[in-house]
Amino acid sequence: MIPVDHEQLLAELGHAQTLDMLATMCLIRAFEEKAEDLFARGLVHGTMHLSIGQEAVAVGATRAMQKGDYLLNHHRGHGHCLAWGSDVNLMMAEFLGKETGYCRGRGGSMHIANVEANNLGANGIVGGGLPISVGVGLSIKMRRTSQVCLTIFGDGAANEGAFHEALNMASIWDLPVVYLCENNQYAMSMPVTKAFNIERISQRACAYGIPGVTVDGNDVLAVYAAIRQAAERARAGQGPTLVEAVTYRWRGHSKSDRQAYRTREEVKLWQQRDPIRRFANLLGLSDEELNRYIEEAKARIEAAVAFAQASPEPDVSTILEGVYA
Repeated sequence: MIPVDHEQLLAELGHAQTLDMLATMCLIRAFEEKAEDLFARGLVHGTMHLSIGQEAVAVGATRAMQKGDYLLNHHRGHGHCLAWGSDVNLMMAEFLGKETGYCRGRGGSMHIANVEANNLGANGIVGGGLPISVGVGLSIKMRRTSQVCLTIFGDGAANEGAFHEALNMASIWDLPVVYLCENNQYAMSMPVTKAFNIERISQRACAYGIPGVTVDGNDVLAVYAAIRQAAERARAGQGPTLVEAVTYRWRGHSKSDRQAYRTREEVKLWQQRDPIRRFANLLGLSDEELNRYIEEAKARIEAAVAFAQASPEPDVSTILEGVYA
């Protein structure tokens, strides 16, 4: 993994921005914990994929991008959307399938998007955002803008054919795309140690003639530094970069996952590397100060739930709107 100069990055970002990054990580955690509660109470339909434990990837990556850039993410993407700057009220309304949600309740947990903010949304198909990133990157290049597309996918997607096709084409055309592999150790139930015959997923970058780096995905500053460098390279017309962020999901793949493939001891070991507490310690915050951020985040989430529950259900008469052009 690449070394990180934490003191320099903290100085560059400034105290106000680093505290805001911590607050956003707490907000994502609170959203996910409430999402789990709402699902258990039968208020959320379909399935759901939680990113508890992976907050540093979402916040570090998105803070390294600029206004006007594009985001493509995957089905475990609530945190990415929130970190991109989405309104938590509209996020919760979409999550509960309400008309006031970002996609008018049609997207739900796996397909929340905010096209006006260039958040092109999540994709329920494993690796589904990778081919789209090539189109976005080509559009940017043809329009000659300075935008960059941040494309986030999981370790399971790195074994999909779309991964190889997308990175190959983006490399050939020097497209302004940053490929971020959120390696949380398991593709559903398959551990990376059995799915890959290489030490790091980032090693695959050499096959396409592009840089590949691996960072500690539980270190928000490490993720920020790697994505910032990759975005600068893309903005300079030098093409894509593959960044692998090694992290861990504390919950199962989805709510139907019994997690028989891993031990409780393994989960507890990773929980000791909690990205939120690690960042708070790096910032020199006491437990009391961190708890204030946690409680403020929970209060915002409770207000978002109230907004969503008071919002109207989609009208059945509009069921075909958006289906046909």
